[in-house]
Amino acid sequence: MAETGKILKGKYPAKAHAAKVVAYLKSKDPSVHGIIYLESQKTRMIEDNDEPVPFRQRRPFFYLSGCPLPDTYIAYDISTTHLTLFIPPVNPDSVIWSGLPLSPAEALTLFDIDAVLPSTEINAFLTSHHNGNTSSCVWAIPEQVSDHVTFLAFGDKKMVGLKEAIEECRVTKDEYEVALIRKANQVSTIAHTAVLRAVKHVSNERELEAVFIERCIVNGCRELAYHSIVASGTNAATLHYQKNDEAMEERENLLLDAGGEWRCYAADITRTFPIKGKFSEESRAIYEIVLRMQTVCTEMLKAGVLWDDVHARAHEIAIEGLLHLGILRGSKKEIFQKRTSVAFFPHGLGHYLGMDTHDTGGHANYGDSDGMYRYLRVRGRLPAGSVITVEPGIYFCRFIVEPYLEDEVQRNFIDKEVVERYWGVGGVRIEDNVLITENGYENLTTAVKEVEEMESIINS
Repeated sequence: MAETGKILKGKYPAKAHAAKVVAYLKSKDPSVHGIIYLESQKTRMIEDNDEPVPFRQRRPFFYLSGCPLPDTYIAYDISTTHLTLFIPPVNPDSVIWSGLPLSPAEALTLFDIDAVLPSTEINAFLTSHHNGNTSSCVWAIPEQVSDHVTFLAFGDKKMVGLKEAIEECRVTKDEYEVALIRKANQVSTIAHTAVLRAVKHVSNERELEAVFIERCIVNGCRELAYHSIVASGTNAATLHYQKNDEAMEERENLLLDAGGEWRCYAADITRTFPIKGKFSEESRAIYEIVLRMQTVCTEMLKAGVLWDDVHARAHEIAIEGLLHLGILRGSKKEIFQKRTSVAFFPHGLGHYLGMDTHDTGGHANYGDSDGMYRYLRVRGRLPAGSVITVEPGIYFCRFIVEPYLEDEVQRNFIDKEVVERYWGVGGVRIEDNVLITENGYENLTTAVKEVEEMESIINS
């Protein structure tokens, strides 16, 4: 934790990221030159209201600036590696309501940039940088260029390629980015633990959502990485359950999928635990299968591993466990070939994690005719430096399972009478955030997940 704090005292490495993006562009075309231009998210007002829409920084802009401010711009000169940040000038009317904005001197201190200019000078800067050179080039993301910004002075306007370059570069994280994700995990672990302590003493899902949010904010995560999933009982069978407002009386388990965001970087953690402090026999059995799925799959991780294979191994372990319980019946090999396990484990094993919860560069194939891989958000081999979630699950969702029970082929592999005993389990998912290294992995998530530890905290 001390090492994380030490790293984060430095500046976000914006210029190193810019150089990485340029290297990617030059791998496609060695003659790449010119200016990279990016804009932050704008201040936008709620329709028919004088309040702003909640602000979320554009990720491509943050990746090359480290700047969290709205209404700002950057220009990166590929040949000189000079990075200029444009920030709004002082507006006396705004100062009355919102106070003084960040000054140029403060921006130079906070961010990894070479110069700061007023945002009102962006067009003059772009025009002057052209200097009459008809071969001059500007790189931008077309849907992220304001109407008032002009590229008329540039002979070549590259509106394709920059977004791809940034998204591919974001897959592998540097030391600073890993520290940001680790910090988000540390805060999120505090919040998850607080929910464990509270679960026996509340009556509604929304109370636990409030506990998680409060602990995140108190410990520095002012924003969540995504809308929390606080699913009790059979609600946990819905993968991205959103209501978070139902009574928990007479329900077995609570699935909490929630993560804080630290300076634009996400944690994504899921834990499932007994509401009354002790798992039922059925819930404990399913939990142990899912925990084994996660443990075995995590041990497979290192640079170059094929994520498709890790996902397939998770299904094999799920089949073994469900056969042992009598939920599935027949040949393990045939069940795997028929993809029967997709009825209980319908989603992918995990996804890249970074500035976005479902981070870029995964190359998912949602049109895959093979249902076992259709929702796998990462395809291919994992590089060192990537951060991926490992989040196996087993769910008893009637909407998904019952069609299998009616299918002439699939119903031969599922014991309907045994399944009846497990509907109340809802769903079990366990999710950690894992850094891939050359020879293995580092688990960045420390929230408890062993049954005895969770039950002890709940009952303390």
